[in-house]
Amino acid sequence: MPENNLPAQEKVETIISAAAQRIIVIGASAGGFEAFKKIVHDLPADFATPIFIVWHMSPDVRGILPQVLNKENTIMAAHAYNNEEIKPNRIYIAPPDHHLLIENGKLMVTHGPKENRFRPAIDPLFRSAAYTYGNRVIGIILSGALDDGTAGLWTVKHYGGIAIVQDPLDAEVPSMPENARGKVNVDYCIGLSEMAELLVRLSKEPLPENVNVMKDEQTKKEIEIASEESAMKKGVLQFGELSPFACPECHGVLSRLQNGNIVRYRCHTGHAYSVDALMMALTEKIEDSLYSAIRGMDESVMLLNHIGDHYSEANQPKLAALYFKKAKDAEERSNWVRKAALDHEQLNKDALDREAENEAKAQ
Repeated sequence: MPENNLPAQEKVETIISAAAQRIIVIGASAGGFEAFKKIVHDLPADFATPIFIVWHMSPDVRGILPQVLNKENTIMAAHAYNNEEIKPNRIYIAPPDHHLLIENGKLMVTHGPKENRFRPAIDPLFRSAAYTYGNRVIGIILSGALDDGTAGLWTVKHYGGIAIVQDPLDAEVPSMPENARGKVNVDYCIGLSEMAELLVRLSKEPLPENVNVMKDEQTKKEIEIASEESAMKKGVLQFGELSPFACPECHGVLSRLQNGNIVRYRCHTGHAYSVDALMMALTEKIEDSLYSAIRGMDESVMLLNHIGDHYSEANQPKLAALYFKKAKDAEERSNWVRKAALDHEQLNKDALDREAENEAKAQ
């Protein structure tokens, strides 16, 4: 059949297949801005392989990354939009507060549940790319804190793709590439100065033959959840075992999921966490709860003193003294809770690893 007579979806697939056998997905957090600029600047202007980027940012921040990257190269960079067709020689960037997902020949931009406390999150992009394009995917984790992207890169590798991490020694914030390298059998761990040259070479290499990975139901369901489908209706709880932990965002019960050596948690409303992200979120909530308790206790102190003043003015000293005593007792309890709040630590794997190293050096 002549190409002009192909259905629209097949035309898109033909364009991508002819221009670029592979697709590239990149994720970064803190320190990623300069890393993206360096890679894009070093790529040749005719680089055909489509690139998809997730960069963690606040949901209320205006995304300027496309404009910045367009100053670095003539490869067109823009925020992706829903149902956009994938074309070669393009850079697609997840817009603020939206996940970016890949389907056959087109994109989905969604407002699905946060993963690892972020939207956009890296894992949904990598997961959808791997599920759709299998061994055509090149996944890259750049500078960033904690470990978003580790599970997604594992999925890329599991489906036959190529896994790359920025050398942690080269990263402004090494945690993300370091965690990914520790959990995933990565193919390359390199500095930014080598990244563009590697991508050019990999994009020209023929795809390996006889790579046939069975598509699993759990990955499919997790992609559907990120695309705004109901996690409960999709039966997300059937893919793991119920844990004793509650979701820090919605307080739903978290189910424990495992892919290879990677443990994750997802609630029935769809929020998902790595172990490190869950630890961070739970310890943040503890501080919020402590200060909420302090607020309530301080308000009770003020109210008890106010009522005591009222009885004192009404010449009822015994009642006034009782209320003043209760106010003083409440203030003492508030001071204990305040001390607990001030002593509270927000924990994560990196902080604990550094503490362990310091203790080992001190011995």
